[in-house]
Amino acid sequence: MILIVEDEPNIAEVVSLYLKRAGFNAVLARDGLEAKIAFESEQPVLVILDLMLPGIDGFDLARWLRGRSNVPIIMLTARREEHDRISGFELGADDYVLKPFSPQELVSRVRAVLRRTLPDKTSSEEKPLDFPGIRIEPQTRLVIARGTELGLTAKEFDLLMLLARHPRQVFTRKQILENVWGDPDYIDPSTVTVHVRRLREKIETDPSNPRHIITVWGVGYKFVP
Repeated sequence: MILIVEDEPNIAEVVSLYLKRAGFNAVLARDGLEAKIAFESEQPVLVILDLMLPGIDGFDLARWLRGRSNVPIIMLTARREEHDRISGFELGADDYVLKPFSPQELVSRVRAVLRRTLPDKTSSEEKPLDFPGIRIEPQTRLVIARGTELGLTAKEFDLLMLLARHPRQVFTRKQILENVWGDPDYIDPSTVTVHVRRLREKIETDPSNPRHIITVWGVGYKFVP
C-alpha cells in the first residue's frame, strides 16, 4: 500500500491512477490529519508527500512520520530552492520530485525506492557484516552499533551498505548517487553530503571526529571498520 498525501484533487487522482496501472495499491489523504489516520490504519510501504498542505505542512508531517517509522518518503513540491530540498533530506526523505512532474517518472522513482528498501531474494541471502562495535544485517535492514539498534532511514541504510561492503574503497559523490539513488544526473550532489552527516550522527561516537565514515577531501567518502 502506498499513501499519497496531496491536497490538489487532480494531482492526487492522476498519481493514484498511474500507481494502480503499475500494480500498486494506493490510498489518498488530503491533509496531515487524514494522513496520520491513514498511516496508522494502512501501514503503507511508501509515502508520497506534498509539502504544501493545509494545516500540518509536509515538513511537520515528515517529522511525525520519522518519529514513528523508517517508511520511505518521496516528497512532492513546487518549491525549487536548494534549502528546501536539503531540509527535506535532513528530515529523512528518500527522494524529492519537483512539480510539475511526469506521473510515469514518479512511478519509476517509486519502483526504484522500493527496490532498495523492500527485502528481496539477494538481500535475504546476504550474510550480516560484522565489524568491531558495528553489525549490519541486510536481511532485516538493521544496524547495531555499540549494542544499540540504530533507526536508519532507507537511504541511510543503503549508503552505509554501499560503503561497508567495500571497506576502505573511496566512492565519489557521483558513484554514490548512481548506486544509492540510481539517478546521478537529476539529484543534487549535496544530497550525499546531507545523508553522510545524518549517518555519522547516528553511527559515530563523535560525529565531528568520525572514525568510520571518512571524508577523502576532493574525492568522496570511504568506510573504515
